[in-house]
Amino acid sequence: MVMKLRKMLKNERGLTLVELLAVIVILGIIAAIAVPSIGGIIDKTKEDAKVAEAIQIINAAKLAHASDSEITQWKHDADNSVTPAYGGLKEYLSNVDDVDYIVKYSNGIYTISGHDSAKVVNASYKNKKAVPESELLEVAK
Repeated sequence: MVMKLRKMLKNERGLTLVELLAVIVILGIIAAIAVPSIGGIIDKTKEDAKVAEAIQIINAAKLAHASDSEITQWKHDADNSVTPAYGGLKEYLSNVDDVDYIVKYSNGIYTISGHDSAKVVNASYKNKKAVPESELLEVAK
């Protein structure tokens, strides 16, 4: 019995060309379905990162406001040469990609403008339009 199995296994030489082509076609179909899905996931992840960064910046502004309640506007770097003076958030943030933002505090509401997250919250926003914290938190859910 064992000898017959060994003889049969010796005669097997591998895959035929048709079998190999069938496997390649199946893999191609799977790749055609998977690649666009993965691209969408990557884009969504980048958008989520922009919103999370904006929320992190607003939280840093809250910390800065708690330290000095006189300042109600912040940039990445402090700018005391203009009126009103802008507080700096660099010391509260460790890693921020988009540094061209302005955070404002008025009537208990924090808004951020000039940040990439505005386009994620609403496609009709221009980059310089202010986005309130509540809208960022709604998108982050």
